[in-house]
Order: sequence, then C-alpha cells, then structure tokens
Amino acid sequence: MAVTVRIPTILRSYTGGSAEVAAQGATLAEVIEDLEANHPGLRARLLDDAGKLRRFVNVYVDDDDVRFADGLATTTGEGAKLSIIPAVAGGC
Repeated sequence: MAVTVRIPTILRSYTGGSAEVAAQGATLAEVIEDLEANHPGLRARLLDDAGKLRRFVNVYVDDDDVRFADGLATTTGEGAKLSIIPAVAGGC
C-alpha cells in the first residue's frame, strides 16, 4: 500500500530535506521498514531498542493517533497520510 509520510523538520536530514516522502506498507511497522530501506537512520529515531515507538514520537495515520489504535500493527490503507510529530516539552 502506498502512503504519504509527513516528515518533521528535525528528521528531514534523513530524507534529503523532503517534507513528505512516499512509502509502502500495509501496517505502520511495514511503512517504518520501508522508510528505513529508503532513508537509513529513520527507524532508530522512531523506534527504541525494544522495537517500540519512542515515547516522545507521536505518529498519526490519517487523523488517528496510533497509540490509541493498534500501535505498530495499525493498518495503513492505500493513500493514507502518515504524520510523524515529535513531542514538544516546555515550561516557563
């Protein structure tokens, strides 16, 4: 399944500066593997050593937060839009 992946500014060095890239996969896990194959280094920024999504990285398939769906098993239908959004922390 072809999906469009929106890449945050902080990770664009892995995509040659592209804000959006195409990827293949029927699940989020497959999309991440395809991203890694075409843009080495992204997997390590998205997944921890246990192979789970890093807690400071939010991923949405269309408008659904994968943490409240099926995580890495979340399906990515044809034409889905996947957004990677790094968590922002701050204070006064």
